[in-house]
Amino acid sequence: MGLPVSFEFFPPKTPEGVGKLRGVRRQLYACAPQFCSVTYGAGGSTQAGTLATVREILAEGVDAASHFSCIGATRDGVRAQLAEIKAMGVKRLVALRGDLPSGYGMGGEFQYASDLVAFIRAETGRDFHITVAAYPEMHPQARSPEADLQAFATKVRAGADSAITQYFFNAEAYFRFVDETRRAGLDVPVVPGIMPILGAAQLLRFSDACGAEVPRWIRLRLQGFGDDVAAIRAFGLDVVARLCEQLVRGGAPGLHFYTMNQSAATLELCRRLGVE
Repeated sequence: MGLPVSFEFFPPKTPEGVGKLRGVRRQLYACAPQFCSVTYGAGGSTQAGTLATVREILAEGVDAASHFSCIGATRDGVRAQLAEIKAMGVKRLVALRGDLPSGYGMGGEFQYASDLVAFIRAETGRDFHITVAAYPEMHPQARSPEADLQAFATKVRAGADSAITQYFFNAEAYFRFVDETRRAGLDVPVVPGIMPILGAAQLLRFSDACGAEVPRWIRLRLQGFGDDVAAIRAFGLDVVARLCEQLVRGGAPGLHFYTMNQSAATLELCRRLGVE
């Protein structure tokens, strides 16, 4: 069996976006993904779109993972959502704390993703494969790397089966994080999250917001290309392909691509990695 890959999509907001994503998925299915995940907006704001996209992926014969966030949620609400998702035939969940919509107080009956993982396990046993998030460069709200590792350990011990990381461009950060999880006695697979470089401004803005480090040499090269989209994408493919090769050589159990609902860059990365 070749390298396991998976793809992440976000729910489109327009009928045109829905049609475009169908075409993107058809192209990416050539890489035989293990599953495709669908994100969930702040406070569950895209829940209907998330489930609609998950239904389509399942109907296309591909395993689908629904993101599932718990901020602002109640136990009864989560119980009902789990029943709906299970009835759809979903076997995978990506369990997250999630973000509140702006203007809302904390609220809800779950404080951390680990609370959600424990609740899903208590309610549904082994019905779902539960994936959680991992942060090789530290969660932006964590007090310290040690506290962040402890938070990850709590999620795993609550019943998580695997983890997908925040994207990064420094392979050493990933390998160090995995070593630390193993020393802590955590043996779940930690799959690297891969962000194709599609544009400079968007990537830098997004990375600054979510705490993903863009190494200075990459940042300066991207800024140096100005508005030359072709040069940015060619450089980005080389950088990310080399990162993927390092990760696979070092024993990463698979790769999870943040596709941004586009196919070209992810397809080319898979081609360079020999994933057909």
